[in-house]
Amino acid sequence: MTDAARDHVGLTDTFASRRYFRKFEVITVHLLRVAANMQAEGAISKEEVKIVSRYLSGLLYTFRALSMKYLLVGRDTGRFFGSLAMDRRDSGFPVAAELMTMANDAQQARRHLENMPSEAQVKHDMVRQIIGEQQVPTRLQFALSQRLYYEELMKGELFWARNDPESLWMGNTDDRRRFMLHWAVYDSQINLPVIYLMEVEDSGKIALPKDERRWPEVQAHLMAQALGGLKLVTIAKGFDQDFDDLHPKRLKRFHVGPMYSSAYTEQSGPLRQVLEDAGASEGQDWALAWTTEELESEDVVEERAGWFSTVEREVFALDPFGGRGAETGATHTQRSIILPQRPFQVLAEQDPPGFGDVRKFVVSTSGQVLRY
Repeated sequence: MTDAARDHVGLTDTFASRRYFRKFEVITVHLLRVAANMQAEGAISKEEVKIVSRYLSGLLYTFRALSMKYLLVGRDTGRFFGSLAMDRRDSGFPVAAELMTMANDAQQARRHLENMPSEAQVKHDMVRQIIGEQQVPTRLQFALSQRLYYEELMKGELFWARNDPESLWMGNTDDRRRFMLHWAVYDSQINLPVIYLMEVEDSGKIALPKDERRWPEVQAHLMAQALGGLKLVTIAKGFDQDFDDLHPKRLKRFHVGPMYSSAYTEQSGPLRQVLEDAGASEGQDWALAWTTEELESEDVVEERAGWFSTVEREVFALDPFGGRGAETGATHTQRSIILPQRPFQVLAEQDPPGFGDVRKFVVSTSGQVLRY
């Protein structure tokens, strides 16, 4: 048994905290480019890249809001407001409790803003204190940062700890409607964002999103199963058994992270050594893992349901190579890593075991993405 709290560290230094958020903003922008690159390769469809990009944009907005909240960390602001807690060993991301607190703050953001002076007023007071009293207006800076934090929350479209299922109509196949269901969570066990996409055929009388009975049940079911420890085949089979007129044809899961950084994280393994040996400049000393799992239905069988009726059940294809399908519960699993040029050069030189089948996306400071 290990104490997870020991792996969580607070970023109490102002400049370390700001570098951390700046690093993640750069990484998230690169992720959006990588998603577009994967679409160009045919690895994911146009509809899928739109959905995934929306969640990645939500992550960007979430980090932007948190950067405002902790902008003055380590400074004397007149009140204790803590520091960002991050998981330095397993993920490199903020701990899930940060997003849960943020969701609570969002519910009360409007009330906080009503009781705060305007941005123009705070800036006016800051100038007056700098010129008139010749002091650094730290407390006013803190007040402004908190206002900007709540304003970011009010804008919405953030990545929350729970992002409930939504549906996208994909057309009709014969007499069935096809939908892409998508949802996402911030897994509290591993402190990582996880995105789910499921293609389903709907043979019900009422379209799923308009069905007042089935749609809430589907949403609750999928969120209850959104656990990183569950295999895709377990999730898909459970869904198939619980909803006779919904037929899951494909299920995808995207794990965003872990993030490795020689300046912030303490993960073990070859990537840590690669980053240390790379000695890259600030903002270039990182690597981000990206794993895609996919489960596909390969056949349909009929089962009896009662005395006079039958229902369809999906038969899912598992990875046939080396018996890995039963172990992973997926048809395909693709591991990728995104990293700047200098760490990639060191990775290529050292060529550590286990990276042969990992797709490498190398990003440049100009935004170009190359795949190796």
